[in-house]
Amino acid sequence: MKPRDMTQIALFAAIMGAMGLMPPITLGITPVPITLQSMGVMLAGGILGAKKGALSLLVFLLITAAGLPLLSGGVGGLGVFVGPTAGFLCGYAIVPFFIGYAIERMKTVAYWKIIAVNVLFGIMLLYVFGMFGQALVMNISPLTALKTNLIFLPGDLLKVMLASYLVCRIRKSPAIIRQLGLQPSKNA
Repeated sequence: MKPRDMTQIALFAAIMGAMGLMPPITLGITPVPITLQSMGVMLAGGILGAKKGALSLLVFLLITAAGLPLLSGGVGGLGVFVGPTAGFLCGYAIVPFFIGYAIERMKTVAYWKIIAVNVLFGIMLLYVFGMFGQALVMNISPLTALKTNLIFLPGDLLKVMLASYLVCRIRKSPAIIRQLGLQPSKNA
């Protein structure tokens, strides 16, 4: 792996940690809070691509597990991986790969295409991980966990629109494409 790649992976892990500085918004009906970091998952895959995006979130999760309080609300340590948000955290390491993989295969970068990818993977796939993790930890049915988590959908759709806009702008910029070492799309 090139030093530039390692730097980008480390930088994005740090960006995820910085996103954790935003305090979580807790809701009374679920122990899972609203955080900005779920948007970071979409940005990691969309900007860095499949491999580097997934690695950046894996690094983020490893340093969080080591005890650094990088999750929203200043939380860290192994305990977060056995709580109600454990499924979402596991998804953090996998979802960027799928987002990056899908975007890397686009012939042309278009805002609506990136929105579709982020809805499919950044919301739906992440919800699958979160729903099963929450159901397992809280001893509830996956359907009950899904119903509980649907309250996050409006905010997550806003995050999708913002993340998609940023990814689209970055992926269409020749200077940024060169700096990140990305493959240019036909319309870039």
